[in-house]
Amino acid sequence: MKTQSLKILVSTSIGEVTGEIFQPHNMKSIYVFAHGAGAGMNHPFMTTLAKELAVLNIGTLRFNFPFTEQKKKRPDFPPVAHKTIEAAISRAKKLFPKTALFAGGKSFGGRMTSQYLSQEHDPAIRGIVFVGFPLHPPGKSTIERAEHLKNLKTPLLFLQGTRDALAQWDLIEQVTSSHPLATLTKIEGADHSFKAGKQNLLPALAFDIKEWMLQQI
Repeated sequence: MKTQSLKILVSTSIGEVTGEIFQPHNMKSIYVFAHGAGAGMNHPFMTTLAKELAVLNIGTLRFNFPFTEQKKKRPDFPPVAHKTIEAAISRAKKLFPKTALFAGGKSFGGRMTSQYLSQEHDPAIRGIVFVGFPLHPPGKSTIERAEHLKNLKTPLLFLQGTRDALAQWDLIEQVTSSHPLATLTKIEGADHSFKAGKQNLLPALAFDIKEWMLQQI
């Protein structure tokens, strides 16, 4: 596996963010993998899942959002997050123009990616992978955050734990069953951090992502 660190220019006003590529030798696809609201691109969940994907010949481009880069706790507003995702996708296209391209991310990162792509359809994106879609705040049983998904013309993969406090199971089933391009993968007993007792779920998550991606290529 080849590892490459890089800087991604978001805009002249926002500045640069840090990124890192894990490129397996026989790369089948590249996943622009955005982090969640509570941890940056170097959180162990992000790096470990990226390494598990590399074992399966799936490359990743992880990157920080500006709030993480600037060591702030409050996540960026959507326009800034969308601009950052746009810049990361653009860099992936330039670096790997002949490689199947996917986008998405963990929680906040996945939702910001789908929001961006619902506004700016990109035919180069083969699919969006949500690693725990944050459907609602804890204790709030609503599906308003999924409204924009109706505008997406891209295949969608939802990896969801049955104990996810940010995605009540019957509600995430309702959302995904109503979208013709959505696939819902059930992770039994997992919470929003994909913890389920002492199980290491990351190899299985990587396998599910790989299998789904191969169907889209």
